[in-house]
Amino acid sequence: MKLNIDNLLAVNNKHGLRQKDINAQGSNIEKFLNQIDDRNQGFYSFIDEKEFIEKIEAYSREIKNKFKDIIVLGIGGSALGTISLKQSLTHLFENELINRKHPKLHVLDNISPDLIKAIEDIIDFKKTLFIVVSKSGNTPEILAQYFYFLNKIKKRKLNPQKHFVFITDPKKGHLRKIANSENIKAFVVPENVGGRFSVLSAVGLLPAKLIGVDIKKLINGAKIMRDRFRSLDVLKNLSFQIATIQYLLSKKGKTIQVMMPYSQHLIRFSDWYRQLLSESIGKAKNNKGENVNIGLTPVNAIGVTDQHSQLQLYNEGPNDKFFMFISVNKFRTNVKIPNLYPNNKDVAFLKGVSFNKLFQTEMKATAKSLSRNNRPNIFIEIEEVDEVSLGQLFMLFECSVAFLGEFYNINAFDQPGVELSKLLTKEYLINGYK
Repeated sequence: MKLNIDNLLAVNNKHGLRQKDINAQGSNIEKFLNQIDDRNQGFYSFIDEKEFIEKIEAYSREIKNKFKDIIVLGIGGSALGTISLKQSLTHLFENELINRKHPKLHVLDNISPDLIKAIEDIIDFKKTLFIVVSKSGNTPEILAQYFYFLNKIKKRKLNPQKHFVFITDPKKGHLRKIANSENIKAFVVPENVGGRFSVLSAVGLLPAKLIGVDIKKLINGAKIMRDRFRSLDVLKNLSFQIATIQYLLSKKGKTIQVMMPYSQHLIRFSDWYRQLLSESIGKAKNNKGENVNIGLTPVNAIGVTDQHSQLQLYNEGPNDKFFMFISVNKFRTNVKIPNLYPNNKDVAFLKGVSFNKLFQTEMKATAKSLSRNNRPNIFIEIEEVDEVSLGQLFMLFECSVAFLGEFYNINAFDQPGVELSKLLTKEYLINGYK
């Protein structure tokens, strides 16, 4: 994995940065790492534990060929990583393949009544496994989903122990109590790992393993990036570089962060990052208790689709955005464009061109157009979308938001702004809406 900041450096100083600006922040790395360690967050250390991988693989062997469909009941950090893993590492039309090797994976990441009901039209409950995911074990939406499908299972006189598996806190919460009292298989979300940082725990790895993903390679990729995160060398520490760029550019008014992968496989990775950045950095108070109302606003885009829907705004609208392109050097296929009109000069530019070359050329042209309009942008370059690269990407951005929290002097690991909505929901359900 490489970080290319040439387009950032090409932007004028009013809207861009110089290499010396980034390097000057290097003296903060050690201090920030110590502060992150002091917060006792385990997202970068639990991946060294081998036991949870072994348990996932043993369970995968135990239930092999028993289910045709797997349904994840999860929301936010309990769902977005899993969706990204499926989109990134399997066939783009995986569930529609006729000759399938693995069960179909569905993620019910909402409680829309239509969504809840519609899934029943495409599954056979006798051949369906439900993975119930809640870090706290008390998430109202997930408990509601669980109660609904548990009732369906019981009405069909099926054994819940065979059709449900939980992923939750090791000690606390309603799901843990149910697991203990009703003997439901349960995997652990480490106590010091928040939901939006949990994709590389059983939360993401269990469903990924059940659809054929090599989860050991994912972890190996994450370890590569974690080790770079611990480096005091600015040029090696890609997470620190990205956080530094985001922080310094925010001081120049670039508070909107556009992630634009040029890979159809990575479109859901941007969804995962959107939550990570929003919940981690959007905070009312800093660590001193002062009101700061700080935050960076993530926006999703996908190349080349959004060249035709968002690029006009990006090139000529308010210059308040920073762009992160994710580029892929090697695609899984090479598709040539047939030369059906060799004598037509209007389409001569496509002669001898593949979709691969057209795709990557449009990416470079789009980024260059932004830099010429003084819109700061960088490239995060990966060789291919595979388990190792994806593991690196997950860890890269988890570590970058940890550094961002230290830059802004906020707690990147809590989410107090979510709690009021939860409290009001319960109050309105009990007492009615006022």
